Parts: sequence; C-alpha cells; structure tokens
Amino acid sequence: MTRKLLDQARIHPAALAQISNYHGDLIAEVEAAVAANKVVVVGMGLNPFPAKARKILERNGTPYKYLGYGNYFSQWRPRLALKLWSGWSTFPLVFVNGTLIGGATDLQQLIDSGEFARLLG
Repeated sequence: MTRKLLDQARIHPAALAQISNYHGDLIAEVEAAVAANKVVVVGMGLNPFPAKARKILERNGTPYKYLGYGNYFSQWRPRLALKLWSGWSTFPLVFVNGTLIGGATDLQQLIDSGEFARLLG
C-alpha cells in the first residue's frame, strides 16, 4: 500500500500505545462482522450515502450486514478510528468478501460493471 503513515520510530511509546488501542473494540466488532458476512456496510445516521448503499444492495437482492455508528452529532471518535483503520475517509465503508470496495458510488459502479458478482463468488 502506498498510503503515507508516520513511521512508528518517530512516535513516542506513550503515544504509540494510545494509537494502538484507539477504539480497538469497535474495530474488532467490524472485523468480526466482515469475517462472518459476505457483504458488510458500515455507516452512520443522517448521512444519505450509507442508506444509498443499502438500497442498492436491496435492489440487487444482496443480503448484507449493516453496522451503524452514531450520526453527525454523536460517536465521531469511534468513526474516526474506523477511518484511520481502513484508510477510507468517508462513510459508508462497504466490504465484499472481506475486501473494502469503497462507498456507495463504488458499489454501484462494481454492480454496473459486473465486478460485484465476481467478487461475491
């Protein structure tokens, strides 16, 4: 992966411990859902794009697991942990067979191209 990350050698051990444990329980919850379900949508309330992703999947007849965390007024720190963990800066996070495919727009593009069916297996 070419995403820039601060070299751990340049992070004080006390700060590194905080970084390593930042909402680890939430990340574990998402990882468990991704491992147990073919399609997972991680989103938040009041944002129209997680709802759009869910509607796309429903129209496609694809079962999915939805995990929602707060809205614009709550739970921003846990959602930040998910963004840092995944490297994806917006919601939803859509996973297919354990792979992050992007958001709602990316999901629709993969369905339109036929790639989504291939990813599902």
